[in-house]
Amino acid sequence: MHGKPVQAITFDVGGTLIEPWPSVGAIYAQVAARNGWGDLSIQALDDQFAAAWSSLKEFNHTRQEWAEIVDRSFAGLIEPPPSRTFFPDLYDAFSQPQAWRVFEDVAPTLDTLASHGLKLGVISNWDNRLRPLLRRLNLLCFFDAVVVSCDVGFSKPSPVIFQHAAEKFGLAPSSILHVGDRTELDLKGAQAAGMQAVGLRRGARTASDANPGGQLASLAELDLLLEAEPAKTAH
Repeated sequence: MHGKPVQAITFDVGGTLIEPWPSVGAIYAQVAARNGWGDLSIQALDDQFAAAWSSLKEFNHTRQEWAEIVDRSFAGLIEPPPSRTFFPDLYDAFSQPQAWRVFEDVAPTLDTLASHGLKLGVISNWDNRLRPLLRRLNLLCFFDAVVVSCDVGFSKPSPVIFQHAAEKFGLAPSSILHVGDRTELDLKGAQAAGMQAVGLRRGARTASDANPGGQLASLAELDLLLEAEPAKTAH
């Protein structure tokens, strides 16, 4: 990590702070069962969701776009598609805390970083369900700024959404470190906006190992990464 001393840290959300639990397909199957479609294959739903998600070129997190992904995830498994039946129930399910798991390293890391006087924030491609969800997961209280694509009108990797966060903090982008699990969206997007950036790849190695290429295996490593910063407690 190079550049100005870090005064604020921003985080991606999905895959960085939280993940669907036990899986997207499992939640889809649960909701389908409540609506009369029992015994659907969780593996098939997971696989078809993954295929639909990975094929996306652009995604603005609109309700209509989510309905299309859900229909593709259920293709060949039920008829008519969820968009014409129980999609509202599915959409609501992912606004509930029980559909998500907060990674174990998140709350302790945020608490430690905040105790050092660092400003903390979120920069996420999401919709208007994010803030209420973070509140229900007891995470919203950690953040000085929550910047969501649906509010800004630009999604990562656009530098606009990162610059918007810098403006909210009242800091130069170069004094902000962004942490995320997606190279194109998080790392390259943040760097294009003038921020510092570090990637997260959980389980890639033992968290106590050296930090090759500036990549983290756990958010707990952030404190070690910042140890040598001369102005950790600056505001």
